[in-house]
Amino acid sequence: MHRFLKRITLIVAVLAITSPAAWAGQPERTHDIEPEDYFSLEVITDCAVSPDGGYVAFVVLGWRDDDQPRSTDLWVVETKTKEIRRLTFDPANDSGPQWGANSRYIYFATSRERAGEERPPYDGSHQVYRVSVDGGEPFPVTRVKDGISGYRLSEDGRTLYYTKSVEQDEDEWKDLRGKYSELEYGHGTRHSSELWTLDLTTWREKKLVAEDRFIRYFAVSRDKRRIAMITAADDRLITHEGWSRMDVFDTVTDGIITLEDKLWRANVPSPHGWIEHPTWSWDGRSLAFTVAWDGYPTRVYVGEWVEGQLTPTVREVQRPKDVEVAGNLYWRPNSSDLCMQAEHLARLRVYCVTNVRDGRQGDVRILTPGDVVVHAFDFSRSGRQAAVVKSDTTHGRDLFLIDSAGGNIEYAQVTDINPHMATWKLPQISIVKWQGENGDEVQGILELPPDYKEGDGPLPLIVEIHGGPTACTYYRLRFWIYGRTLMAAKGYALLSPNYRGSTGFGDKFLTDLIGHENNWDVKDILTGVDAMVERGIADPDRLGVMGWSNGGLLTNCVITTTTRFKAASTGAGTVDQLMQWGLEDTPGHVVNYMQGLPWDATEAYVKGSAIYRLGNVTTPTLIHVGAKDPRVPPEHCYTLYRGLKDYLAVPTELVVYPGAGHGLTIRSQRKAKMEWDLAWFEKYILGEESDEPDKP
Repeated sequence: MHRFLKRITLIVAVLAITSPAAWAGQPERTHDIEPEDYFSLEVITDCAVSPDGGYVAFVVLGWRDDDQPRSTDLWVVETKTKEIRRLTFDPANDSGPQWGANSRYIYFATSRERAGEERPPYDGSHQVYRVSVDGGEPFPVTRVKDGISGYRLSEDGRTLYYTKSVEQDEDEWKDLRGKYSELEYGHGTRHSSELWTLDLTTWREKKLVAEDRFIRYFAVSRDKRRIAMITAADDRLITHEGWSRMDVFDTVTDGIITLEDKLWRANVPSPHGWIEHPTWSWDGRSLAFTVAWDGYPTRVYVGEWVEGQLTPTVREVQRPKDVEVAGNLYWRPNSSDLCMQAEHLARLRVYCVTNVRDGRQGDVRILTPGDVVVHAFDFSRSGRQAAVVKSDTTHGRDLFLIDSAGGNIEYAQVTDINPHMATWKLPQISIVKWQGENGDEVQGILELPPDYKEGDGPLPLIVEIHGGPTACTYYRLRFWIYGRTLMAAKGYALLSPNYRGSTGFGDKFLTDLIGHENNWDVKDILTGVDAMVERGIADPDRLGVMGWSNGGLLTNCVITTTTRFKAASTGAGTVDQLMQWGLEDTPGHVVNYMQGLPWDATEAYVKGSAIYRLGNVTTPTLIHVGAKDPRVPPEHCYTLYRGLKDYLAVPTELVVYPGAGHGLTIRSQRKAKMEWDLAWFEKYILGEESDEPDKP
């Protein structure tokens, strides 16, 4: 009973904090940001509008215990009153909210445990639950042994579709592997999928598809006639990036057709594309999806069914000019407008391509104008109102409502998920431009300390390099463990260059990097540093560089190119492209940029690798890596550490995070990463002495 009362108190407190009345009159910004502040932030990751438009469900990601990753909870807001209610409280990672047809129940996927339970649903397996919009105990809808992989609720709310994983180990060597099961095999354990339905009236289950293939994504047409499935031979990412296909199951004929793939496998510069984001039009006649590549623009395709034909006509939809499609395709209700998230000049907006039907398309409309970054969006069933999760240069992610039918779009804020940020001293964020390789314009995001004024003189500069490289740094406020916000709070200028190969700056700017990794991108970064020095922002004698993933690779490339940086922090960065091709879980990335396999493009693999210029390094280097990183295996970082520490006597520290993959998820590990970076830069850039004895 006491725990229940505490929970009620918590709900009331949150409602008071996040009510619109609390936003009037901003307090003075007096708080200096520290690493610990990072863990006070909550992030809205997803949203879903109820069929009647009366509610928006949204997912909030936040921290709990020190030795645990973040977890997500489900919330709901009433659109008229702006009343907010938290619906779930357990550390179970609630995700994928979908509304029942009557707008009273929200379905979601979660993994819940109860002490002593060994059978689903409370054995920790991934299942579908539902909860009332008024709150209460979530009800388990599925009880599938070993859990579900993905799910979709039919438009009429009567049928639940789900996939489950099945071990796939049938080949001629199965018996021998079983005989010596204590050994490890490169074959590993692979899985395929089964697609099932659950009738929510009779609670009967039915297996629809079991084709000995792995279903990574699926989508159901509103009339339940067709189910689009992105499938591959097994669950490995390498099979998905280059050998996946789009299958469509017809519930009337019980047959499966596979869409002809020449448009995105043969008639493109690279066959290693990722098929993603399947979505059906409102009338069920059109299926849209994206194909994304490392190094090349994402393309949008649509298959259109003509009455009486089982096979659709597939064509490419012309993308909005000079933007990069970021995904989240969505057919606007009661229309033929295809909406999507897309990047343009460090902004992430929602674009709508109108009247996509019968082999034609209309003009393009920006649904979310302004200097915004839209992380998620959804429409009401009328297609007029939309909910968006957005951030900008002075606010973190919050939920907004817009009327998309009007001429002038206005954002109506409905949450203030981090009200305590109102007292924080925020960095000054701006876009800067300079001439990079070949005289082309390059842009970046510059963060300056909150109290910095023009004429104050040059600052120590940290260059923070984004990953990808088929990605970009957005023009928005972001408190991140890789440098943004925190470095400016500590008195540094921070430059995040959107170097050659970044998205949202035109197709040519993106594809120029093919065949030029560890070359044009490095030059773009270094000319950006020169520009900041020339403008009096950066002190040339106090420069640092940092990055993670491809940002780590480029940090390694930068310090093997120049000795001007006083300190470096490199995380999950490759040093050898051949090693990366042989060890990572998605090697198509390397094949694309090196323009071939190692035995066909040997010289490119050498030129693209930092290891062969390692003897040039004098920069004190801090190295971070997850011990179980499948994307950039830790062997790269051990190799870099050996070269710098044992053979070159460069001040070097290697920090290995136990159990971590390509990203750090545990609170204590993220805090350690930030504190190590601050201490390293303080010692080698600012010259502040550490308690640690000098190293050879």
